[in-house]
Amino acid sequence: MSYKFLDHATDAIIEVTAKDLQEAFSVTADAVINLTLDQDKVEENEQRKFFAEGKDLRYLLFSWLEEIPFLLITEGFAIKRIEFNITQNQNYKINATAYGEPLNLKKHNFKVEIKAPTFYDMEIKQNGGVFMRFLLDL
Repeated sequence: MSYKFLDHATDAIIEVTAKDLQEAFSVTADAVINLTLDQDKVEENEQRKFFAEGKDLRYLLFSWLEEIPFLLITEGFAIKRIEFNITQNQNYKINATAYGEPLNLKKHNFKVEIKAPTFYDMEIKQNGGVFMRFLLDL
């Protein structure tokens, strides 16, 4: 399981490899958090519940990529880790709990604000593992 940032002039392109969907979404969350702040400097003093959903995996990933920056930036909540489960009925849904503390720009070394995820160049492959690529507008 890993993620890497690809070169882009103005946005962030992230590629994720993982053994399954659960791990892929976990790695994706860590990539987004670490793009925004230093996750290792966050303490687990509080928790916030949130969810993401989508009609397919692309829409679920897009929703996930909206919710995490919303917590980080709009709600001002620095995230240390996220516990979640993925369910699929007619749609996909993630029920999650984020653990962390109120955002402190200096303590958490705030790096960049994520404006929005995009569907541009988004890719999800499941072939003996999971590969994801997505672009975040900064």
